[in-house]
Amino acid sequence: MVRDLIPEIIKNTGKNFNTRIMEEDEYKVELKEKLKEELNEYLEASDDASSIEELADILELIHSLISVHNSSVEELEAVRKEKAAKRGGF
Repeated sequence: MVRDLIPEIIKNTGKNFNTRIMEEDEYKVELKEKLKEELNEYLEASDDASSIEELADILELIHSLISVHNSSVEELEAVRKEKAAKRGGF
């Protein structure tokens, strides 16, 4: 799984590659796997800049996951606020 502009970037280098569009069920599974990968990269980050880069990737994945779960950033934020009001923050 790669970001959707990566094939164009690779194409511009003249390298060969293959892509395909996943079915929705496979896409959900792969998004979850990619989230695990990015979380591990965040956990292994050795400085603030690297940590922020990995958190940005995680946030991008969260946005994609929100979409596949038929929701919105606003709905997610409302749930977050509701939980924070009831249980506090971390």
